Amino acid sequence: MFEAGNARNTPNMLILVDTLERLGIDNHFHKEIDTVLRRIRSEELEFGSYNDLHIFALRFRVLRQHGFWVSPDVFDKFKNDTGSFSPSLRNDPRSLLAMYNAAHMAIPGEQALDEAISFSRRHLESMMRGNKLTFPMKDQVSRALDIPLPRLPKRLETMHYIVEYEKEEGHNSMILELARLDFNLVRSLHLRELKDLSLWWKDLYGSVKLNYARDRLVENYFWTCGVFHEEEYSRARILFAKTFGLLSLMDDTYDVHATLEECHKLNEAIQRRDERAVYDLPEYMNLFYINLLRNFQGFQDTLEPDEKYRVSYATKAFQSSSKYYLDEAKWCSEKYAPSFGHVVLLMGAGDLATKEVFEWASTVPDVVIASGEVARFLNDIASYKKGKNKKDVASSVECYAKEHAISGEEAAAAVAVMAEHAWRRINRACMEMDRTLLPAAQLVVNLTKTLEVIYLGGRDAYTFAGDLKDLVTSLFIKPVPI
Repeated sequence: MFEAGNARNTPNMLILVDTLERLGIDNHFHKEIDTVLRRIRSEELEFGSYNDLHIFALRFRVLRQHGFWVSPDVFDKFKNDTGSFSPSLRNDPRSLLAMYNAAHMAIPGEQALDEAISFSRRHLESMMRGNKLTFPMKDQVSRALDIPLPRLPKRLETMHYIVEYEKEEGHNSMILELARLDFNLVRSLHLRELKDLSLWWKDLYGSVKLNYARDRLVENYFWTCGVFHEEEYSRARILFAKTFGLLSLMDDTYDVHATLEECHKLNEAIQRRDERAVYDLPEYMNLFYINLLRNFQGFQDTLEPDEKYRVSYATKAFQSSSKYYLDEAKWCSEKYAPSFGHVVLLMGAGDLATKEVFEWASTVPDVVIASGEVARFLNDIASYKKGKNKKDVASSVECYAKEHAISGEEAAAAVAVMAEHAWRRINRACMEMDRTLLPAAQLVVNLTKTLEVIYLGGRDAYTFAGDLKDLVTSLFIKPVPI
């Protein structure tokens, strides 16, 4: 189909790329997709002859998601003389949904896209209330109103779209068969990894005996698969899930159990990275600290000789997280949580993770800072709605409410706006950076996408794990027809 692409019009090739991406099989066609995207980008005039908002919005979203700048002026074509969107669009759910998803690729200051989001959301919600939509459009709209497509982890979209694509007019049965087979093959790999990780976690959690800490291996792995689900990232998933588990134990130690004096001692030991430091720790921390050191040594053993340097970057990031948790225990910090994850994501990521990429990541670029802000703001909104731990310091919601003398609900809404602005900075960073860094930055974007699921609607599905049960079952257990 790609080889015959020169004989097909550009919009059809655009739809093919979007279909492959939503079905989760685009990783098999990287070079072909890159060629098509460059063609789509260069043939702007060809798109000018179309009067189809769906195609215009699809082109805008796909190109921006791949780091190509596209002017938001493309949507002016669908406005009337007063500058408002044409009333004829109100009964076109396919185009409205495409524009709604596309507009969430906005960067700071693009007010025209704010209008596009408001217009499309208002009419899509009206259609939902009026029960005017049928499957699969109804499900796709409902999903996007919760989490817009550019912010939904790809594996979750694939899980839904494999079922929905078959119902679309003109669907390609060969592509669908490939997607079903690929989904099930990758899932079988995920289940083997989950089994191995569960055994590792059972041994670790049972040995450290930190009963106050969250027992969340499956939720941890769910999060990991949201970042990178593809077969080639198996090693990266294992390393990230293990490190995330260790971080979770450390977080809960600082956050819910240790005294301030004990927090200082734990941080000092982590900064030293020396087994002899165990004698300076409270007894209940000893086994955790020993396991921490030994696991990081194990990570190094799994890497190739020319990759072992990567562990030093991950170690420094872990130490930075420890320092942050200590600071948080001492005072109300309105700073974002340093994104420890962005370095660990790269540790097992094969050829993608070059020395240049690690150097870039270690500078904490704006895409990482903004990701950390999304994490902080969504977590704080959830903490406000769910209730805080008695040891928790004042959150950004509480600090904002106090500073502006407003209610908690008003402050939570304001912090949600701040999270939205952080997302727009992520979008901008991905379009402005050196394209050789984009694959690594995309892992940071994927990590941020999982936050939208974990904290959807103000929940905290990592702490209150029952909220993820249905998703976990659907992703790892529920049969997908072959």
